[in-house]
Amino acid sequence: MSEEVIRDRVLIITPGRTEQHYWRDIWAYRQLFAILAWRDVAVRYKQTVIGIGWAIIRPLVTTLVFTLLFGQLAKLPNETAAPYAIMVFAGVLPWAFFSNALSDASDSVISNSNLIGKVYFPRLIVPTAAVVVALVDFLVSFSILIGLMLWYRFLPGWQFALLPTFVFLVFFASLGPGLWISALNTRYRDFRYVIPFIVQIGLFASPVGFASNIVPQQWRLLYSLNPLVGIIDGFRWCILGGTSIYWPSLFISIAITGIFFWFGLVQFRRMEKSFADLI
Repeated sequence: MSEEVIRDRVLIITPGRTEQHYWRDIWAYRQLFAILAWRDVAVRYKQTVIGIGWAIIRPLVTTLVFTLLFGQLAKLPNETAAPYAIMVFAGVLPWAFFSNALSDASDSVISNSNLIGKVYFPRLIVPTAAVVVALVDFLVSFSILIGLMLWYRFLPGWQFALLPTFVFLVFFASLGPGLWISALNTRYRDFRYVIPFIVQIGLFASPVGFASNIVPQQWRLLYSLNPLVGIIDGFRWCILGGTSIYWPSLFISIAITGIFFWFGLVQFRRMEKSFADLI
């Protein structure tokens, strides 16, 4: 008879071990990150008639309304060589990415309460996966921009190669506040009603339907305290070319985005331990 050898395994629980290995655990749970992101993409438009077409219809309708409102009725100037509709759509895309990512990330922890209350994993994965889902919508909508450029026979310049940089900035501009609000949302559920209100105001406070150079020069720096101003201007510049970027606005946007991301990350990590108890 063969002798069966049983090796005893000893589990050692060390105080603070989870904190020490937190960032390593994020990499270890990368498959969970992919699963959550894919699940949210799969169910986002489930049981809808149009399906993923909503990612195309919403920015198109917004572009149509803003083109009629600002381009035809208000007659706001367009200093680029591109048609006004392309100029507007180039502003709608980063704004739609930001607003969808912020809304989804803010509600992500509550939406995954069953998972968070049962197993351990770095909770940071949840809101980050939600922002990735908004990125998928952005990529779908971006195909319409390509179609518009082909329709109007408008070709971008060399600046187009810098476009991923501004997509990267939008990602972190939405993730930072999304982390903070998702943590607050576990304690104060009122924030689920506040976010749509903030997004609605931000749509008209950002240069989505118009170019920011219509803002008087003496108010330009103050207006640039909205971090989306420099990012949208940069995104539009990459596609349309034309006048150069207003660099102070871009630098302010990068700085505020970095501050918001750092603050959101710190607050999320501080409140993360209480998620399972609160939800």
